Amino acid sequence: MKNLVIFASGSGSNAENIIRYFADSKDVTVVAIFCNVAGAGVIDRAERLNVPSELFSREDWKTGHHIDDQLSHYNPDLIVLAGFLWLFPERLLAKFPHVINIHPALLPKFGGKGMFGMHVHEAVVAAHETETGITVHWVTAKYDDGAPIFQARCAVTAQDDAHAVANKIHELEMMHFPRVVEEVLKDIAQKA
Repeated sequence: MKNLVIFASGSGSNAENIIRYFADSKDVTVVAIFCNVAGAGVIDRAERLNVPSELFSREDWKTGHHIDDQLSHYNPDLIVLAGFLWLFPERLLAKFPHVINIHPALLPKFGGKGMFGMHVHEAVVAAHETETGITVHWVTAKYDDGAPIFQARCAVTAQDDAHAVANKIHELEMMHFPRVVEEVLKDIAQKA
């Protein structure tokens, strides 16, 4: 059985989609949700779906107190960032090298510090892009800098505002992210 840990900061729609995708799996289990925002919707979703959640502070994140031990306890084969906005520290990447993220644009476009959520969609519209999409990529100690694993595209029309683009991106995330997570886990298992 492969252990999957999800980090999320917001409502948790991607986290819930992944949990539901693996709910009946004999090979993968979502063992925990880690969250850095008290009261975030992902915590309620985790509770409703019977997945333990761990809340941590910025101090925990910077120093490693508590969070490193918590992660080790869950023994993750893969860590998935699903709407998690803090830069992943090198100390954790050294201990847990298999970390992936989903970004709501076609990297390397519209990536980097501050490029998340509606900021990305507004930038796509402002640049008059004719397409955008999602990128699942390996996580490094720099924002959106890791090697891409998967991209899916969608059209951006002249009539689309940032909210319309956000809806298109959300559909791509729901359709592809859990399947890509599964493929990454299979690849990790084959290389082990």
